Amino acid sequence: MKRLLIGGTHSGCGKTTIVCAILSALKARGLSVSSFKCGPDYIDPMFHKSIIGAESYNLDSFFCCDNTLRHLLVTSGKSADISVIEGVMGYYDGVSGRGSAHSVSMVTETPSIIVIDCKGASESIGAMMKGFLDYEVPNKIKGFIFNRLPERLISFVQDLCKRLGTRYFGSFPMNSFSLESRRLGLITADEVADLKEKTYELGVLAEKYLLIDELIVSAETSHLDYIPLKVERIYMDSKPRIAVAKDKAFCFIYSENLELLKKIGCEITFFSPISDKKLPENCCGLIFSGGYPELHAEELSANHELLAAVKSAVKSGMPTIAECGGFMYLHEAMKTEDDREYKMVGVFKGTAYETSHLQRFGYVTLTANEDSLICQKGQEIAAHEFHYWDSTDNGSSFTARKADGRDWSCIHGSKSLYAGFPHLYFYTDIRIAERFAAACAEFGGIYG
Repeated sequence: MKRLLIGGTHSGCGKTTIVCAILSALKARGLSVSSFKCGPDYIDPMFHKSIIGAESYNLDSFFCCDNTLRHLLVTSGKSADISVIEGVMGYYDGVSGRGSAHSVSMVTETPSIIVIDCKGASESIGAMMKGFLDYEVPNKIKGFIFNRLPERLISFVQDLCKRLGTRYFGSFPMNSFSLESRRLGLITADEVADLKEKTYELGVLAEKYLLIDELIVSAETSHLDYIPLKVERIYMDSKPRIAVAKDKAFCFIYSENLELLKKIGCEITFFSPISDKKLPENCCGLIFSGGYPELHAEELSANHELLAAVKSAVKSGMPTIAECGGFMYLHEAMKTEDDREYKMVGVFKGTAYETSHLQRFGYVTLTANEDSLICQKGQEIAAHEFHYWDSTDNGSSFTARKADGRDWSCIHGSKSLYAGFPHLYFYTDIRIAERFAAACAEFGGIYG
């Protein structure tokens, strides 16, 4: 199994553009490619998927133990000729040694190539290279890609690589391809006009300016040991049908979460809170993920039939997971910065409102204050928050704690509900998915 990680010096250095270019070049060569993203990310995997034509997966060493990371990488990439992993933020950025691209590379024994944004720099490029090579030893850094490097400096950086005992894997020129950003990061893949044509052009640039042959040769091919994860499958005559909100408003979905539910024995069906007038037939569980509901608040609010159907289902005890944007959707109202207020589902008496800065950003550890849908009292779960919104009632079923000791109450929980801003990754603890699936089966009257 060939595998390679593309990291970077910092967020915005061009990792995603370079990875998309490499994926496109590899696909154009006729190779079967699998892709992964370090850290808690929904948007970058969308771009990967649009290029390789298959799901892209997350590898997060804060969420997962070492064995689970290896399991996910091998099982999701075993049929590919090569797996490409995109790093997160700067190569070493994480929490207490976990969650970083560096930690993922070490756990999965994957060679790393670091992208440096060279715009406006010359001699300082060498300082960055030496700093990344020496900051933490051992590391898996095999060489560098120099983004936005003037042609006149190519021989200079090639010489730097020789002096520092590392490898030159190419320089990427200024180009017209750009990924626009909004508050939560890049716009989604579906919002980019002519994406396939643009990523094809990136692949052409990669073949011209990057040393693709050498990247392939540098990829690790050794066997990666792991213990297969045991998943408790629900055996029954019919599968519990879980309805997952998926449209322009709700698109932050870990594909691994849904695949794990399928392995347990669930059927997954999708619906649109924007356009559908009723929930899918015979569903016995609901998932509302994050996304950009605020951009479609007027459409969501105008869909009175579905608002009523969702409220009735949740109030009846249908097992429901609602994270971040999905949590906002279940409020009585959503209030934007311009003081416009939109009526929402109304499961919770309160208002989700927009703020001017990130709220409680980053990794957290959740401790359950009571038994609930996803865990028992006292159980700890790793989660992640990334949002500019807040609520007049964040709930108190869990206590969230950051690595620096800060903590706060959050989440509305019950035997049929998990609703709050923290995002869940089911491979953190497979029992989350198993409990949810079992609750859905019980609600639907489905027994093994």
